[in-house]
Amino acid sequence: MGKRRRGNQEITSLTKKQKKHLKEFGEQHPFHDNVVDRPAKTQILRLPDSPQHPEPDNEGDSDEEQQSAYQKLLTTMIQGADDNSEDEESEDEDDGEEVEGRIFYKSEEEEEEEEGSDAEEDLEEEEGETPDNSQKKEHPEKTNGDIEETEEVETEGEFTDKKNEAAFCLETNLPAEGEENMREEEDIFAKHQETELSEEEVGRILQGSKIKTQVKWPKLGTLQCMCPLERFPAVGQPSSAPLPTIHKTLEANWCLLNQSFAPVGGAVTDITELQKELLGLMGTYRDVHFTNSSPLREAKEVRSAYCLHVLNHVLKANTRVLRNNGKLKETKDVNEEFRDQGITRPKVLILVPFRDGVLRVVQTFITLLEPKGKKMDVSNKKRFKEEYGEEPGESPPKLQRPDDYHAIFSGNTDDHFRIGVSIMKRSMRLYCPFYSSDIIIASPLGLRTVLGTDGEKKRDFDFLSSIELLIVDQADVFLMQNWEHLLHVLKCLNLQPLDSHGVDFSRVRMWNLNNWAAHYRQTLVFSAIQEPQITNILTKHCHNYRGQVCSKTIPKVGSICQVLVQLPHVFQMFHSDSFMDQDARFQFFVDKILPQYRDSVMSHTFIYVPSYFDFVRLRNYLKKEDVSFVSVSEYSQRSEVSRARHYFQKGEKQFMLFSERFHFYKRYTIKGIHNLIFYGLPTYPHFYSEVCNMLQAGVREGGGSVSFTCTALYSRYDMHRLAAITGVDRAAQMLQSKKSVHLFITGEEKHT
Repeated sequence: MGKRRRGNQEITSLTKKQKKHLKEFGEQHPFHDNVVDRPAKTQILRLPDSPQHPEPDNEGDSDEEQQSAYQKLLTTMIQGADDNSEDEESEDEDDGEEVEGRIFYKSEEEEEEEEGSDAEEDLEEEEGETPDNSQKKEHPEKTNGDIEETEEVETEGEFTDKKNEAAFCLETNLPAEGEENMREEEDIFAKHQETELSEEEVGRILQGSKIKTQVKWPKLGTLQCMCPLERFPAVGQPSSAPLPTIHKTLEANWCLLNQSFAPVGGAVTDITELQKELLGLMGTYRDVHFTNSSPLREAKEVRSAYCLHVLNHVLKANTRVLRNNGKLKETKDVNEEFRDQGITRPKVLILVPFRDGVLRVVQTFITLLEPKGKKMDVSNKKRFKEEYGEEPGESPPKLQRPDDYHAIFSGNTDDHFRIGVSIMKRSMRLYCPFYSSDIIIASPLGLRTVLGTDGEKKRDFDFLSSIELLIVDQADVFLMQNWEHLLHVLKCLNLQPLDSHGVDFSRVRMWNLNNWAAHYRQTLVFSAIQEPQITNILTKHCHNYRGQVCSKTIPKVGSICQVLVQLPHVFQMFHSDSFMDQDARFQFFVDKILPQYRDSVMSHTFIYVPSYFDFVRLRNYLKKEDVSFVSVSEYSQRSEVSRARHYFQKGEKQFMLFSERFHFYKRYTIKGIHNLIFYGLPTYPHFYSEVCNMLQAGVREGGGSVSFTCTALYSRYDMHRLAAITGVDRAAQMLQSKKSVHLFITGEEKHT
């Protein structure tokens, strides 16, 4: 027994590299053998204070011997640390362990694109562009400068910062100087947190009955307000929603919130009128849906505004906790309670589609928090820039793409990520564990891999149980990714946690204990378009007791006015019973539209399909009917796209089936279109004019006169898309008319 125990102790004392060598070869490496024949002379070394730079002595030859021996010892230690870190990385790769925060895999599109080859010389320039959001970045190599950070990598998870846990802990820290006696009685934040709801009011909120009003603001336009409770009336004019009280930490910099996107060397613009109205609305803690956040104009202002609101909320919440920590330390009253926390620490969840969005949000945080003339303490900043920034040489060559394309796909376009951020006394900590974070910034896909689904053993959603502020930025881009991931995240918000996670229940707010956190959560949704699926987020998944405010975009001039081709546009209306009734659209297309184009005379017919599910359904039907066609979608290989474009342009295939997501991610110009069919109206209104203007490419190359046709299908549930394309006045006439067919002609001075 003694020998076996001693042998086990010898094995456990080996390093990972020694264990690996012992397993492969059955013996240890000779380098690690204990040689006892000739014991080396023991040298006593006096190490200097700094091991990296030993202090020189004036002892002649003995000093040289000491330095050389020390340098040898130091070199072996550094090499051993490097070898161990490499072994850990190789073992992690062999075991195939999941890295929390990012799972390294290749998507279907990426695998397919690697197999593809270029077929047409005139397509080489277009096919050399940056791939879509499905691409994943490889993990950056760890350098010697990152040794301190890599030591804290969890064996079964992603890198999380553990060394700063105590410095950013809310339970043990005390308020900073000057914050002990801050008054917050008049602050809307305190009123919102301390509002108590009755069970009757909660039942009324869940019933969905709301008082609806409408008001018009100068910049936000028409606002539709919905209030579930009478004691919290609807918002009025902008004067009824002034700028919120700014936390003391942000007082010096909050007016510089536009500095993060100011031109280099240019002047920083003051806070805009749009930002003032947004901050006033967000400060009331109502749910807000802004539908005109264009990536070219308003998106930057919107991002800066909600970043200021997030920091203001987090700093006020943390200051309250720290101040109460000090009171509890001094008080002698055992019965005194300070309920100022949720069950878990994360308060804010920000959902963005790409890593570049995370980089811009964190940069805005730093701009608002950094003291003038001083550098802010941001832990793991170097690692963050490496993983979320754009590497030199990664940007594609300047291709001829619309401005909105370059605005959306600038920077790092990886869509699988999540990161925790905590803030304490003008210091920021990146990569902190979720249960120690104040703010979580993630993509829906990045959270979905952690949240899991029902029935999975490894799933965790407790960190979302006490979210007080949800921000969905660029919601329209999520429509072009996987919308189900976003809906799954929304379903996991503010659920009763499965574990207490060491919380002090005497500090937890009563509405968190009652599982009413969803009624106190504020949701901010920003999108570039008005879409029923996005609006459904607020109607189905948001139950804020203070109500909702939704902006209504009313385009008077539609995108059809941007069509430059002389083209007759035929809009055909079909009857549908609901927004989700796709059978009616399919049957109308098969019975009424497709037979008109089956004749060989109607060649070069291009079918634009917004939904991928409809795309698959049509593709299967055309295959079954043995129709001459090619198809292009976001999952097509490069070689397939090249062949499809070639066959369609030359007329060897009569139809081309084209998905909207492919156009969103690639923006190729398809040549040879003579007949255009919109199976459904495009999600983005400018896609309609972009696709129609593709007909010009065939005219310039062919040179002959060709008669073009365009047919678009719509139902009464496509009201928003129709208004964005034809204009609100024409759309109203078309929906109210008894006629089911309407004709527009573009390319002339007068429009019919």
